[in-house]
Amino acid sequence: MMWQYGRGMGGWGFALMTVGNLLVWALIVVGVVALLRYLGRRGSAAPRPRAENLLAERFARGDITEQEYRDRLDVLRRFPAHSDG
Repeated sequence: MMWQYGRGMGGWGFALMTVGNLLVWALIVVGVVALLRYLGRRGSAAPRPRAENLLAERFARGDITEQEYRDRLDVLRRFPAHSDG
């Protein structure tokens, strides 16, 4: 036996169903994009190099002389920088 309720779904029913489907798909897409961005950002956080390491690299490349290296290293060790984390 077939059940009928009036003339079936009217224009408002189709409109609400369309809007509802669009909202559901938009939430799914936004959720997937947010998850992918979160996972991509999580693995890219590399530790920052220490000042002494950067200074040693500059000395190794020849950017600064040995005396400049020793003077700057002495300053770094006398006044250590406070870590942010």
